[in-house]
Amino acid sequence: MHIFAIANQKGGVGKTTTTVNLAAALAAAGQRTLLVDLDPQGNATMGSGVDKQSLENSVYQVLLGLATLAEARVVSPSGKFDLLPANRDLAGAEVEMVGLEQREMRLKEALTLHNEDYDFVLIDCPPSLSLLTLNGLCAAHGVVIPMQCEYYALEGLSDLVNTIKKVHANLNPDLKVIGLLRVMFDPRAALGQQVSAELEKHFGDKVFKTIVPRNIRLAEAPSYGVPGVLFDKASKGAQAYLAFAAEMIERVKTL
Repeated sequence: MHIFAIANQKGGVGKTTTTVNLAAALAAAGQRTLLVDLDPQGNATMGSGVDKQSLENSVYQVLLGLATLAEARVVSPSGKFDLLPANRDLAGAEVEMVGLEQREMRLKEALTLHNEDYDFVLIDCPPSLSLLTLNGLCAAHGVVIPMQCEYYALEGLSDLVNTIKKVHANLNPDLKVIGLLRVMFDPRAALGQQVSAELEKHFGDKVFKTIVPRNIRLAEAPSYGVPGVLFDKASKGAQAYLAFAAEMIERVKTL
């Protein structure tokens, strides 16, 4: 079982789009996949076609020990992967977890029981360094960082890499950066090309070959509760995420 946190402290960089589409593309490629939604907004849950209002159990109950992962997981009707869903309840989990023992390890403990169930576990982390994100980073073997090729993105990236180093040193010695994924890419923008070249120079083969373009079909898909790779398979965005899934499957062989 390979567990990856999809993380970036900057909001609006396509984390959830990446997590949902990668999960659907991996499932379509025959990989047993679980998506864990760790964001109280529950966007990955809705984008997977699951109504977050009508959940009996969610990741909130799992983190607090009120339900098991097996009781809380559901199947994405559109994406055909397993989902540990989230809703607004999760916003209160931060406060309630403060007094718990091993509070950073709650997700890791829940996943340990399912080592044989999945090939890939993808964790959609919230855009802040919170106790929820920390649970994601402590449970993961590696971090996939989606990022836009713009000036501010590089600033945020150094913060995130420092955070990952700290978690690696203090809480999770297995944690490493698996790769950077360039998303919402506009090939016409000179700055985008410059930042992309900078990334390749600094991070070398840590930068995934796949580049996900800006794509209106990917943006429309969540409102239908269908991952973009299934909503319009022929779109450039869908093709990019299908290629990215294939690249991920190859990359884990070398880990």
